[in-house]
Amino acid sequence: MGLDIELQDERGERLQSTGDAQNLLIRLLPDDADAYPMLASIDPYGDTVFNRIQMGRFLREWEAVSANARSADERILVGIVQSMAVHCRDEVHLYLKFIGD
Repeated sequence: MGLDIELQDERGERLQSTGDAQNLLIRLLPDDADAYPMLASIDPYGDTVFNRIQMGRFLREWEAVSANARSADERILVGIVQSMAVHCRDEVHLYLKFIGD
C-alpha cells in the first residue's frame, strides 16, 4: 500500500486528498538527501507534514519528481500533489501531509 496525500487545514480537516495505491511515488522520489532534503524526509511508513513556508523548496524539488514521471498514472498523481502543494504555498494555515502505511 502506498502513501495517501492530503491538503489539510489547521484543524486537520481534509480539504483535498489523493491516494497512491500503486506505490508510484516511492519509486519516483529522489533518494539523494543532500540534493533533495524535503523529498528525502518523506517517511513511507509514517506521517510527514509540510507547511506553507516549506512549499517553495518542496516545489523546486518536486520538479525532479515531475521529470521522472513517465506513465499517465504517474503524471496524474504528480500533478495532483503539485496542485495541492501550490494551494498550500498560496494560503495560510494549510498543510501538505503524506500519510504512510
